[in-house]
Order: sequence, then C-alpha cells, then structure tokens
Amino acid sequence: MRHGKKFNHLKRKKGHRRALLKNMACALIDHKRISTTLAKAKALRMYLEPLITKGRTNTTHSRRVVFSYLQNKDAVKELFGPIAAKVGDRPGGYLRILRTGFRKGDNAEMCIIEFVDYNETYSTASGPKKKTRRRRRGGAGTSNEAAAAETAVAETAVADAEEAVDDAVENVADAAEEAVEDAADDIADAAADAADDVKDA
Repeated sequence: MRHGKKFNHLKRKKGHRRALLKNMACALIDHKRISTTLAKAKALRMYLEPLITKGRTNTTHSRRVVFSYLQNKDAVKELFGPIAAKVGDRPGGYLRILRTGFRKGDNAEMCIIEFVDYNETYSTASGPKKKTRRRRRGGAGTSNEAAAAETAVAETAVADAEEAVDDAVENVADAAEEAVEDAADDIADAAADAADDVKDA
C-alpha cells in the first residue's frame, strides 16, 4: 500500500525507479542538459537538487553520501568540481525545466531539464536586466516623494508651454510689423511713380 507516499512512482518498482533516476542524474551532470518526459524531469529534480546542495561542501563524508546515490566516480568529481564552483552562490533552484511539447507516439509531455547556471541564453549576468513596470493599486498608496516629483514635472511642462506661447506671440508681432512696413514702402513707391507720370504728361 502507498499510505502517504506522495512522490511519483513512475510506474516502476523501487529498484527500477532508483536505477532510472541514478542514470538520468549522471547523464545530466555529464551533459548539463537532457531531454525527457515531464514526469521524469520533476522526479529527477527532487532527486538531484539535494545532492547538488551536498556538493557545495567538499568533504569526504559529503562525497561518500553523494556517491552512494550516483555510483559514478566521474559524476561525483564533476559535481564537486566545476558544478559546485558554478552554483556556489545560488540558494537552491539549481535545475530548470523547459516544456517542449508532446511526443508524437504516445502524446507524452516532453521537456528539457538543465542546470540554470550553464544556460547563457537565460542568464541575467550576460545581458541587461529586463525592466518591468510596476503599479500600486489604489491612489492612496502613492508616496509623498512620488507626488512631489509629479508636481515638479507638471510645473516644468507648464513653464515650457508658457515660454513657447510667448515666443510665438513675439514672432507673430514681428512678422506683422514687417508686413506693414513693406506695404507702406510699396504705397510710397507707387505714389512717387504716379507723380512722375503726371509731371511728364
């Protein structure tokens, strides 16, 4: 009976399940990324993440405990060497599961399970962090500093608009004066030409 056993048995007996997870863990440590079904990946994550945490303390006892689970000297050496150095600052969550769709034959949900720190595409250290807009719910939660900043920005915008209006009015007045002066000069020239024509006649 399975009283209180909440983990996924993967339709295997104990020895078969343990062998499966051991081989998948060694493959993941070796290749840093493997493709499998979603159920197996979730079981593997529960199996391997405590071992990675053990790998961060490089003692003989920790090595023997991890070796009892993996039964592979090369995998233990890799786990306590480069992998431990890479994930040393991360407080858990060493593995990532990315769903890739459904298998063609039996429609099983497939995924990729990988080490978070070995994927350069998703790592935040290689590129700039994406900016997200956050809003507070309700108007009463805004701080006084934010309100003061908004007021200052509004006052600046109003002052800029007033200066633009004054400049436009001055430009229109100057243009009107120039037009009036040009019209008066034209009228004076026309009158002088008319007077000359009368004298000649």
